[in-house]
Amino acid sequence: MEVNIWSDIRCPFCYIGKRKFEAALKKFAHKDKIKVNWRSFELDPNLKTQPELSVFEYFVARKGVSEEAAKQMHRQVTDSANEAGLNFNFDKAIIANSFNAHRLIHFAKTKQLADVAEDQLFMAYFKEGKNIDDDKTLIQIGASIGLDENELISVLSSNAFAEEVKRDEMTAESIGVHGVPFFVFNDKYAVSGAQSPEIFLQTLEQSWKEFEKENEANSLITVEGESCSTEGNC
Repeated sequence: MEVNIWSDIRCPFCYIGKRKFEAALKKFAHKDKIKVNWRSFELDPNLKTQPELSVFEYFVARKGVSEEAAKQMHRQVTDSANEAGLNFNFDKAIIANSFNAHRLIHFAKTKQLADVAEDQLFMAYFKEGKNIDDDKTLIQIGASIGLDENELISVLSSNAFAEEVKRDEMTAESIGVHGVPFFVFNDKYAVSGAQSPEIFLQTLEQSWKEFEKENEANSLITVEGESCSTEGNC
């Protein structure tokens, strides 16, 4: 059964939601039969990478709030992250466009490494204060998870996987996704936001019941008789 997750590396609740979903998945009896597909979503496609700005300065300029209010909001997010077992350090975070990070994830997907790529990019942004729009940083992250460095250089120096990013975003728009994280289970059930592990587990169990019924309904009951095979045996 497939679970599609729309997410942005710059979204703190996407990282928190990932951890809560993983906590639910660990308790799910059929976790080995769940395929997780990470889908791209840019919260601000037009964002200009600005390493000289702090997260708080950016938030003040964008939201028109005071610096103290901005810091208080980020403290609340940090507390939510701590509850999920994550440590955020917004003092070090770098304002950066996430488009190239999404291209890296799509490349990692071709090597069955999308999940670990998501994790490392989240950590780079929220904990380590790395620039997720910097090629050297992305190459370092990619190499650390087992991606071929030369292949990655080729990807980042081209427009490779740009279409895949845009396609994910078009799909999100078509199904009414306006914020992330957004989880779709078996193309039927959606969970919006960093919900509790209990909610994720309930949705997994309900989706799985229907998935099993669908497979039973679509399975063929075969009555064997005399026949010829593709190997020429009759």
